[in-house]
Order: sequence, then structure tokens, then C-alpha cells
Amino acid sequence: MTIETVQLRDSILTITNGVAEFAHCRPEHRNCLSANLRLDYVDMLERIESDPAICALIITGAGGSFCSGGDLKAVVSKLSKHSVENELAISMRSSLIGANQWLSRLRNLEVPVIAAVDGAAFGAGMSLALAADFIMASSRAHFCMSFGKLGLIPDMGAFHALPRLIGVANARDLMLTARVVHADEAKRLGFVYSVHTADSLAEASRQFAGRFKYASRHALGTTKRLLNLSFETPYSTLAELESNAQAVETCTPYHVNALGRFVRKEALAFDWDRDERT
Repeated sequence: MTIETVQLRDSILTITNGVAEFAHCRPEHRNCLSANLRLDYVDMLERIESDPAICALIITGAGGSFCSGGDLKAVVSKLSKHSVENELAISMRSSLIGANQWLSRLRNLEVPVIAAVDGAAFGAGMSLALAADFIMASSRAHFCMSFGKLGLIPDMGAFHALPRLIGVANARDLMLTARVVHADEAKRLGFVYSVHTADSLAEASRQFAGRFKYASRHALGTTKRLLNLSFETPYSTLAELESNAQAVETCTPYHVNALGRFVRKEALAFDWDRDERT
């Protein structure tokens, strides 16, 4: 087993046998989305994007909290520094534009992204979880579009992600009421993939991530990008993109190898149902 650990500013990136685990590590501040953590996301994404040996990414939080949302103390500090309201608005807009740039990279990352949520995922923390391909939650996880409690609107891509996952009516409920949703309800609504005990969540998410080890990273990445375009792209355009992408995948060494295995009646490298049984 090979393990590589990289200490970043407010997080730790660990890579174990092709599975990357990115942990928010400011539990004393409930892992709020600090300026340093935002920079850490950029550094982490550059590493994942450049390493073809990585098959999946897990995002989690240390100390029983996933991410409590934005760094409100930093906002208060900005309020005291800016003498003109427009200056604060410009600063906030610039910060969110930058965040949405790396958030888009996260959503389109070539490997599956699993958010392993234990404890609170509030505000921007819930938005971060929604950017993952799968949310695996502990039984004590709780989610909240808490922006309305502070007279704000949801951000960090929530308007794009939440209605697509649970429908407009349910998204309206969570966004307008800013109520807390616990893990079991989140699973019923459809934005949580599975619920585990707090003690088993980490191992369950690692085992789940590891099952992508023998999948085609390129094919998974292309599938994710096309899925992310599916709601706002006309059928004719999406069909053209699909046709071009499939033509490329047909010529990849991965597909040629899988085709040979199929013809020879050998086990395929990536078979989710088989791995589920074993």
C-alpha cells in the first residue's frame, strides 16, 4: 500500500492506492470555507487533474463537521475595512467568481467525487457537497441552505445543483425555509446516496471510491461533462457531442482491451455488479 500525505493550509490531501482524500481540517471553526481552504481546493484540483493514477476523490471534514459554510468572521472583518458598501459588494463578487471557477473544475473533474458528510454541511458547505457526484452521509449528518437566515441568497452553485437533484418544488422548500434536513430525509429527497454510522462512514466511502480503480477515467470524465450539460443543451447539440465523444472512446486502449476481454469471454476489469456481489 502506498500512501502520500500533503499538508495544505486548512486541509490535508492523502492519496492511498489511487484514491485521493481531501479533508477540511479546521474543526475548531467547524471547517468553515476560509480563504485558505478556497486556495487549498485550487491546489488539490491541480494535483488530481495532473495525476492519471488517481481513480476517485473523497471530500470530507475533520472533527465531526463537514463544512459549516462561509467564514462569517472574515466577512465581519471585511465590513470593518470597507468604508463604502460598494467596496464590500465588489470584494464579495470577486471572491464568488473565483470560487465558482474552481467549483466548476470540481464538478467536471474526470474522476468520481464523493462527499463523505459527517455533521454539519451548512450554506456553502452544503453547496460544496452538492458539487460531488455522490453524497455519502453519516446518520448524524445534517444539511441546511442556511443563507436565508442571514438575509443572503444561496451561492456556490446551489441554484444549479439542487433543483436538478431534487426538483424545483423541493429546492424551493429548502432554499426559502432555510430549514435543517437530516440524513434520512436527505436520502428520501434524493441528494444523499447512502447513510452510514458515523464510525463506518470513512471506510464505506473509501471502499466505494476504490471500486472505480479499474474504470476508464477518460470515459467517466466525458460522461460527467455531458451530464452536466444535459439540462440546458438542445438534443441536437447534445447528440452531436455524444457522437463525437463516443467516436473518441471507441479508439481508446481501454475500450480495445475491454472489447478483447468480452470476445474472449474473460471478466471485464470494471464490473460494478460483480464487485457488489463480492
